[in-house]
Amino acid sequence: MRLYDQRYQPKGDIAGHLIFALKHETLDLLVLKRIFLRLGAETITAIITASQGKQQARRLWFFHEWLVGERLQVEDASSGLRYLPLLDPECYFTGPPRQSPRHKITNNLPGNPGFCPVVRKTGVLKAFTEASLSFRIEQVRGRTSQDVWCRAASFLLLADSRASFAIEGERPARNRIERWAQVIQNAGCQPLSLPEILDMHGQLIQDNRFVAKGLRTEGVFLGERDRDGELVPEFVGARPQDLPDLMQGLLESHRIMSEGQLDPVIHAALIAFGFVFMHPFEDGNGRMHRALVHHILAERKFASAGMVFPVSAVMLERIGEYQQTLRAFSSPLMTAIDWQPTPKHNVEVLNDTSDLYRFGDYTAIAEYLYACVEHTITTLLPKEVHYLQCHDRALRAIDDRLDMPGGQVRDLIMFITQNGMKLPLGCRRKEFAALSDDEVMMIEAVVADAYAATVLPGMG
Repeated sequence: MRLYDQRYQPKGDIAGHLIFALKHETLDLLVLKRIFLRLGAETITAIITASQGKQQARRLWFFHEWLVGERLQVEDASSGLRYLPLLDPECYFTGPPRQSPRHKITNNLPGNPGFCPVVRKTGVLKAFTEASLSFRIEQVRGRTSQDVWCRAASFLLLADSRASFAIEGERPARNRIERWAQVIQNAGCQPLSLPEILDMHGQLIQDNRFVAKGLRTEGVFLGERDRDGELVPEFVGARPQDLPDLMQGLLESHRIMSEGQLDPVIHAALIAFGFVFMHPFEDGNGRMHRALVHHILAERKFASAGMVFPVSAVMLERIGEYQQTLRAFSSPLMTAIDWQPTPKHNVEVLNDTSDLYRFGDYTAIAEYLYACVEHTITTLLPKEVHYLQCHDRALRAIDDRLDMPGGQVRDLIMFITQNGMKLPLGCRRKEFAALSDDEVMMIEAVVADAYAATVLPGMG
């Protein structure tokens, strides 16, 4: 909370409070648009005319015409005025500068009227963006053999795919996990578009007997039913008739963010979470939203080709925080959604809710996703590389001493590392009964020595 002394006291009328809010308060495009619609064009025109080109009046003027899509009866700004940035780049992450001669405003919003969340430059996000995490990936890769790097990427990819299903409470067959992992691995190879999203969704939901292809044509909600079977929605997605425009706005904003070189992780947070709040499909929205994180990071070349961050695995580890991040944004919106149950035990939204999914403050969302990416880069990736390097050292040491098939050696290492560097007694008596006591002691020693290194690559 910020306190202002009497020098900042705004005039007691609508104009005074609007100008004060634009100058000193956090931007809320949803609230601003609602105010514009409530006051009407005549009132806003009078405020702008009375202010005679002052900076906040010009911002107010631009915001009204941009948000409402209505040209006011106001003459173009004087050619002698300097262009004014719409967002303060010291306070917000911005998009590419686009000049509006009519208002003498430089539009640096990260999106368009169809979809435009905002992200504030908090201390947390400044620290993340200045941490050169992409460079940290190259540090790890520079200290890793190509073989180990490729195996680490493969294992992490599979872990991410498995975790993405687990978040949804699913335990699919391995072939389905591997198929989805292949989709994730190819993310970013094609520019993000609606056909590309529909194709990815089609590969996720291959059995269309129960889930229709394409954008949904009915309502959708997340929640429960009470003992009487009454719906208790925790979240309601956008109306189906609004989805084409919302998706077009989201994809256009994606293009704007790419052109403006918005930080890739923040870019991914805005598009992926915007998508999941819209909930454009009957099923698979959560997995698709996490796939979009990978797609944007790959398209923006945040990491080396072929490297997929197991962001879903981190989200699964921090599932409570993930769910709270989603609820913190979506729960307040429920008070603005007028809905009724349908005979099919679904929801029907009765009012225009499209703007609820177009705008919002995504700062906390960006902080959460960046924390997941940071943990992946500084902990999970080096840990996986370190494990594989240790495993290879153990494998070579045993091969130098025993003539044993590679598959058995790998099993031996697995059993020992999972049992405190001791071969379990059951394995000693069964699978590895042919080993002498001296050989078992030798193997346990070389495995323990191979895994004794504690410095993770890229962490120094």
